[in-house]
Amino acid sequence: MKHALIIEDHPVIASTIEDELRDCGYASADIAISQAEAIRMAEDRCPDLITVDERLDEGSGIAAIRHICRNKAIPVVYITAVATEVRHAIPDAVILEKPFSHRDLSSAISNAVKVARLYS
Repeated sequence: MKHALIIEDHPVIASTIEDELRDCGYASADIAISQAEAIRMAEDRCPDLITVDERLDEGSGIAAIRHICRNKAIPVVYITAVATEVRHAIPDAVILEKPFSHRDLSSAISNAVKVARLYS
């Protein structure tokens, strides 16, 4: 059973992503609203996929991913309104701009699975 980690501090957006991931075959998901919570949740249960917003009220999505994926390649989809910030920091990131469709998310997940890598 596939498990996802959603790093998103807006509850409505997180819930929408969770519903979409269920439709994409992810049986469970944890929702983290801060960088620290995301790291803790990933250490407690390693996800098969991470969706992440760069701008969080507490911390950075990019910093969370760099920590979580430093020793294990996990597919990551950045779901964000600040695509240029993410692209500048991580040129090969899989980015999905808000708002998004189910089809866009499904495609982004496929791409992320193909390019999963370690971060430093």
